[in-house]
Amino acid sequence: MWKKKPSKGSQIDNSWLLPYADMLTLLLALFIILFAMSEIDAQKYKELANIFKSEFSSNKIGFEPDENAPIVTENTDHEDREDEQKDENEDQLNELLQMQEKIDQYIEDHKLTDDLGTKLSGEGLLVTISTDISFDSGSAHVKDEGREIAQEISHLLETNSPHNIIVSGHADDRPIHNEEFQSNWDLSAMRAVNFMSLLLDNEKLDPEKFSSKGFGEYQPIAPNTSEENRAKNRRVEVLIQPHDDEQAE
Repeated sequence: MWKKKPSKGSQIDNSWLLPYADMLTLLLALFIILFAMSEIDAQKYKELANIFKSEFSSNKIGFEPDENAPIVTENTDHEDREDEQKDENEDQLNELLQMQEKIDQYIEDHKLTDDLGTKLSGEGLLVTISTDISFDSGSAHVKDEGREIAQEISHLLETNSPHNIIVSGHADDRPIHNEEFQSNWDLSAMRAVNFMSLLLDNEKLDPEKFSSKGFGEYQPIAPNTSEENRAKNRRVEVLIQPHDDEQAE
C-alpha cells in the first residue's frame, strides 16, 4: 500500500520526550534511594529527605504543589536520643574522672605511687594495686595496708547508679606449689576474691554488680625478666565500668 511521504516542510513532534525522560530520571533516583536506605542512618536520612524535596518540588513534569497539603516536619526522635546518649556518656566520663582524681590524691597523700595507680580507658577506670603491699608472699590473706586501700576504694564506689566492678588477680611467672595453692591460678583467683570481699564490707554497695577473676601469670604488664618487673606483674586490679543502658534508666 502506498504511503504518503512527509513533505520536506513538515516536522515530527518530539515534545513528549522531555516529560518521559524526566520520569525515567525520577525512577532511577528512586531505585538508588531505596538501595541506599538499606543501611540508613541519621545523616543519610537527611540527605535523602533533601533529595525527595528537591526532586518533587521542582515541578519538572507538570505537578503543581498542593497548598492544602499537610506540612510534614522531620522526625527528631533519633536526634533527641543521640543527644541524650551523648549527655549520658559525658556524665559517666565526668563521674569516672572524679573517682580517678580522688584516688590519685589518696595515692599522693599516702606516698603510694610505687604501689597504686589508675588508668582511664574505654573499658572504664582501672585501679591497680601491688600485691606486695596487700599480701604476703604466697598468701591470699589481705594485709592491713591492703585493707585500708580496699576501704578507701569502696567509699569511692558509692554512686547513685551502681557500676559493674570486676576485681582480677595476677601473678608473676614463678611457679607456686604449697599446701594451700597448687598454682598461680589458684593464688591469683583467691586474692581477687578476698580483696573483693573487703570492698563489699561496705553495705552501701550492691554485691550483684561485683565479679572476680584470676589470671595467674598469663596477663603480665611487663616481661618477667627482673625482680622489678615481676613486682609489677604481681597485682590486683579493680575495673570500674561505665553504666550500661539498663543501669542508666
